[in-house]
Amino acid sequence: MASIDITNVHKLYGRTPAVRGLDLSVEDGSFLVILGPSGCGKSTLLRMIAGLEDITAGEIAIDGRVVNDVEPGRRGCAMVFQNYALYPHMTVAENIGYALKVAGVAKAERRERIGRVAAMLGLGDLLDRKPSQLSGGQRQRVAMGRAMVRQPGIFLFDEPLSNLDAKLRIQMRLEIKRLHRELKTTSVFVTHDQVEAMTLADTLVVMNQGVIEQVGTPAEVFRRPKSRFVANFLGSPPMNFLPAGIDRRGRAVLAGGRAPWPELTFDLPAGSAIEIGLRPGDLGLVAGRETDGAIPFQPDILEDLGNELHWHGTVEGNAVAVALPAATAIPSGPVCLKAPPSAVHAFLGDGRRVEPEAAPIPTPKPSGEAPWRATSLSYT
Repeated sequence: MASIDITNVHKLYGRTPAVRGLDLSVEDGSFLVILGPSGCGKSTLLRMIAGLEDITAGEIAIDGRVVNDVEPGRRGCAMVFQNYALYPHMTVAENIGYALKVAGVAKAERRERIGRVAAMLGLGDLLDRKPSQLSGGQRQRVAMGRAMVRQPGIFLFDEPLSNLDAKLRIQMRLEIKRLHRELKTTSVFVTHDQVEAMTLADTLVVMNQGVIEQVGTPAEVFRRPKSRFVANFLGSPPMNFLPAGIDRRGRAVLAGGRAPWPELTFDLPAGSAIEIGLRPGDLGLVAGRETDGAIPFQPDILEDLGNELHWHGTVEGNAVAVALPAATAIPSGPVCLKAPPSAVHAFLGDGRRVEPEAAPIPTPKPSGEAPWRATSLSYT
């Protein structure tokens, strides 16, 4: 196993920044997931750890040793790619053991290590087959076996499940989690799929436009997003946002003049503009017209997902989704929405989270938060 320390790392493609002044530490034996949209720099960061991309500035250290100029094969990392990258003319056994053969490992030891890895991955009966004779899930297992047989200190996963169908993704996700529990090898997993991120990660990193938006456990990041981007990116349906202003008492007043949460006050100047964020699953229905703390809802489309209902509509002209249990009785007349103060998130105009003066739920202690450093690089 091994730890990874990334210090003030930058990556430029010409004059275009892909990663900007990034700091991150990966603990020995942990499973860290980097989540973000396409083009946010997550795969570039993974490739820099592996040594497949040069670093423009900063340092990457593995087990305390700076590896900026160390060749990929000498870093103790094994990478599992999105496209499997198997040799089509080789059997499963030959694909898994190829790196051992190149390294000059004796044939008997190769056979023993290949057999042990194949048994762990359920590939024991497929060792004589070629990749063309395998399903997508089986090919991904072979790709994982090729990485495992090297007994690396670090596994690097570059969106390895994105080519699989939904059912296989679930199956492979469970297998990856089970393998990590058994092997306890430091793992860094890159994905744009929030379900993969939430279910696999010990530590979750959310990236956007080359920088880290937030680091923490999946629960911390979901329940206390530190920016509007994180709040909107995590969750399905995504978080609802309602424009609001701060009155002279520090309360959040919605566009229609309502202050549904009078117990929440913010240390902001009167007239300050904020956005109130409400997750669809935190909203409840109140039949009838407006009551204290309830917000009139104009329903439109009801989606039945089998185990959950998604009711889409508007609040004061803003699109809002409500996630309800499947057995919910849908009112036929006027309906309002209500959310407890503990479910309210607030964001400033620049996207930063702002806490009320007396938060109903204590903010979780940050986990693995990376320090931020000023950078002398200029992106113009």
